[in-house]
Amino acid sequence: MLAMDQGVVEEWLSEYKTLPDSAVSAYAASLKDKGALVPALYKVIRENYSELLEPVCHQLFEFYRSGEPQLQRFTLQFLPELLWSLLSVSAARDPHTSGCIEALLLGIYNLEIVDKDGQSKVLSFTVPSLSKPSVYHEPSAIGSMALTEGALANHGLSRVVYMGPLLQRENFTAQNRFEVLTFLLLCYNAALSYMSSSSLQSLCQISSRVCICGYPRQQIRRYKGISTRMTVTSEFLVQLLTGIHYALCNGEADLGSKALDDVLYRAQLELFPEALLVGNAIKSTQQGAALKSNAKEGARSIQVEITPTASRISRNAVTSLSIRGHRWKRHESQEVSVDSEAAPGGVVIPDISVTGVSSERLPNGDSMRPRSEGRSHPDGETLGGAPEVSQDPRSHESATRGQEVRRQKSMRRMVENDSSGSTSLGRSQH
Repeated sequence: MLAMDQGVVEEWLSEYKTLPDSAVSAYAASLKDKGALVPALYKVIRENYSELLEPVCHQLFEFYRSGEPQLQRFTLQFLPELLWSLLSVSAARDPHTSGCIEALLLGIYNLEIVDKDGQSKVLSFTVPSLSKPSVYHEPSAIGSMALTEGALANHGLSRVVYMGPLLQRENFTAQNRFEVLTFLLLCYNAALSYMSSSSLQSLCQISSRVCICGYPRQQIRRYKGISTRMTVTSEFLVQLLTGIHYALCNGEADLGSKALDDVLYRAQLELFPEALLVGNAIKSTQQGAALKSNAKEGARSIQVEITPTASRISRNAVTSLSIRGHRWKRHESQEVSVDSEAAPGGVVIPDISVTGVSSERLPNGDSMRPRSEGRSHPDGETLGGAPEVSQDPRSHESATRGQEVRRQKSMRRMVENDSSGSTSLGRSQH
C-alpha cells in the first residue's frame, strides 16, 4: 500500500472521531467528494494483513450504527469485497486473519434484523400476478391466458411471502454462514441504485470468483487466485444474480455478462433450480436487444417492458371510438336503403336481402325485383306488368335524402296500384 493512500485513510479515521453530532449529515454528504478515499479503502480490505484493516472495519461499523442513510450506503458499497475476503479466508482455512471482517458483517446483520425498538423484523414480499402488469412483465407480451374457474377465482388476489424473524448471530459457523451472507446481499440489493460503479464491478468480479474457483472454468478465465472450491447455496446465487442484472443494464455489460455466465455455469453443476430459473430469465431478456447504455453515470434503472403506446395498438382493436364509428356507418346505410315499408293495411314490410339484391316484399308475398319482362301466366298470357324499377346499389349510395323521400313515395303508389291490379285481374278470371 502506498504511503499516499495510507495517509488518506488515516486522515479519514481521525476526522470522524472529533465530529460533533450536529455535523454528521454534512460530513456524510461530503464523502462523495473525496475521490481518493474509496480506492484507498478497497486496497486496505484486500490486504488481509494490513494494520489499518481493523480500525477501518470499526469505523465502517460506526457509520452503519449511526443511522444516517448516506453513511450506511457508504459502508454497504464495500460489502461485495468484504464477502469475498471472508469466503477466501474461510476456503484457505485461515480464520485468524478475518476476525475484524466477521465482526463487521455480523454487526450489520444484527442491526438489520431488528427495528428501532429492538424487535425482530418480519419482511414481506408481494409476488406479482401474471394477469397484472409489473416492473418485470406486461400481460400483453405473454399472450392469451385461459380464463378457467381457478384463474378467475385468483384474479386480483396477491400472494405475500414472509421472511423472518431471523435469529441473532454471534459468530460464523458452517451452518449459518450463507444464511447471514444471503441476508446481507438482500440489504445490498435494496440500495443498488445508490451504489457506485466500483461497487458494481466488485460485485461482478466476486460473483465470478466464487462460482469458478476449483472448477475447469477457472483456467478459461485465467484467474490465478485460490483454487479451492467454495460451497454456495441457491438463495445466495439468486441474490448475486439480482445485483448482476442491475449491473448489466447500468454500464457494466462486459463484467456483468461474464458474471452471469459463471453463475449459470455453477448453478448447472449444482442443479440449483431457483438460480437456473432467474439466470436464464435474465439472459433471455438480454438476447436480441441492446443494453440500455454503457454510460457509467446518470440515472440508474433496469430494462423492462412498458405498456404499449397509441402507435403500437392495432388499428383493428375494438375501442369505444370504433364502436361509435360503426354505429354511425350503420345509421347512414339505413337511411339509404328502405328499412321497412308500411302497407295500406298497416302491415310493416321489412327489407330482407340475403344475396345482396335489393327487393321489397309485398303483403301478398310478391317481390318487387328488377323486371325486364312482365309476369307470365301459366297459360302463356302475359299479365299486366309493373313498370321497371331501377335497383342499382350505386345509385342508392349517390342519392340525396330528398331523392330518397320521393322514391319512397313513388314506391308506395306502385304498391297500391299493384294491389288494385291484382284484385281486378282475379275478378276478370272468375
